[in-house]
Amino acid sequence: MKQIRKRLGDLLVDAGLITEEQLLVTLKEKSDGQKIGDALLQRGYITEQQLIEVLEFQLGIPHISLYRYPFDTKLLNIIPKETAKRQLLIPLKKEGDKLFVAMADPMDFFAIDDLRLSTGFQIETAIATKDDILRAINKFYDIDEGFEELLGENQQQETVQEERITDQDSPVVRLVNQILSNAVTMKSSDIHIDPQETKVIVRYRIDGVLRVERVLPKHMQGVLTARIKIIANLDITEHRIPQDGRIKVNLDFHPVDLRVSTMPTVFGEKIVMRILDLGSSLNDIHKLGFNKLNLKRFKEMIERPTGIVLLTGPTGSGKSSTLYAALNQLNSEEVNIITIEDPVEYQLEGVNQIQVNTNIGMTFAAGLRSILRQDPNIIMVGEIRDKETVEVAIRASLTGHLVLSTLHTNDSIGTITRLMDMGVEPFLVASSLSGIVAQRLVRKICRDCAEEVSPTRREVEIFAKRGMSIEKITRGRGCSSCNMTGYKGRIAIHEVLVVNDEIRRTIMNGESMARLRELAIKHKTIFLIDDGLLKVKQGLTTTEEVLRVAILE
Repeated sequence: MKQIRKRLGDLLVDAGLITEEQLLVTLKEKSDGQKIGDALLQRGYITEQQLIEVLEFQLGIPHISLYRYPFDTKLLNIIPKETAKRQLLIPLKKEGDKLFVAMADPMDFFAIDDLRLSTGFQIETAIATKDDILRAINKFYDIDEGFEELLGENQQQETVQEERITDQDSPVVRLVNQILSNAVTMKSSDIHIDPQETKVIVRYRIDGVLRVERVLPKHMQGVLTARIKIIANLDITEHRIPQDGRIKVNLDFHPVDLRVSTMPTVFGEKIVMRILDLGSSLNDIHKLGFNKLNLKRFKEMIERPTGIVLLTGPTGSGKSSTLYAALNQLNSEEVNIITIEDPVEYQLEGVNQIQVNTNIGMTFAAGLRSILRQDPNIIMVGEIRDKETVEVAIRASLTGHLVLSTLHTNDSIGTITRLMDMGVEPFLVASSLSGIVAQRLVRKICRDCAEEVSPTRREVEIFAKRGMSIEKITRGRGCSSCNMTGYKGRIAIHEVLVVNDEIRRTIMNGESMARLRELAIKHKTIFLIDDGLLKVKQGLTTTEEVLRVAILE
């Protein structure tokens, strides 16, 4: 009797991983030709690991973790790197006339046929996650003669020949490409190239934490620095002053924008590359991790026709993403939105974006003045750095414009005192401010290895101090999909302070921060630490992560 195979969506519903409603919405909204599994992944309803386990059951094909898998590097010559990357597969082992291959999509019969014809083996498949395969390809395919050649070069060869750093097949070009594509595969936000006395260390910032990726010998520093400077259009003869540049590259078939910054140190130039993944910019205000009350307050703030809304937090706390999501929410053909940024990070359709250029006198303040003559409804200022900019921004908000901007402060109440320290009159601050959002990013617990544990005594005390109770805490055990860290991805925690009449009066009277804090508590403001602890209760992050970015008072 022929067994009827259940459809993937129904299996996921049966396993309790998604709801019937989520399945129907996804089926309705997914683009033609997109697989249901990919559509669910894209919406974040399931993780790749969960999808693989259900596919294993549905297709009867085993799934495999490539973390610490003993690869036979001789087999890698059978399948070229380009094919492996394009079709997301990697050879595992061979037995007789059978070649075992890990694939992200074991139902891709064209790829299997191509492999059979090109290698002459019978192909046996196993399922592995896309990230796992890409990580393995980047790690094992590049142990080739090119790098041996680079490592073994005469260390006295200090002169950098032009063709060695521009020829696409030269070892240093391949090394730089590999460092970049590894960083994108591992979803890192920054690449640090740190010169030290006897070596050069390459580190990646993944989910906000730096990790050493590889250590290179000191004699490779010259060619590596020169190659990066060439692709970023920087002056390769200048080693004494900091330089900034940009690189636009296509890595693994999608565009990536890199901001490059060099800085002279004692042991040579340190290079930091900020990765702006243009394909994955978060443009939906509902996906930023706001809790219900904060989301309602933030939407009310940005939907007002006038006033200033400030986003505050240190570098790399996701302020730009929140700003862009807010602009995306407000963007329609009835309004004229103009932004002035340094630099323009993501291009938004239908928004006029201006790039600051201090060399020709195009500063934030000068740009802002000219924007006001362009009949804008909404103005976004990338960052308020000085008194002049803040004064023009305040005037703009008082003359019937909505102004969005960012400022570097620790919390929402500290922002008010910071504006006054910059020399702005209290009555101007009070009359123009609509609200302040302080934001931080914390690492999310990996959904594949999350387990519930009892909270420690210290954790119970921390929750009790903020007037909450806690029964169970979620932690990540560590698995191959999160690189044994227990965390995967990040989520924002927020503190949304609405400036109402009572707070306005307090600012005008020049009262203390303690008084402002009392009023914020009275109006049920959720502070950073509270929003973080609420996310711990929901099983999204851990107490250590929250305390890493927020202060317990």
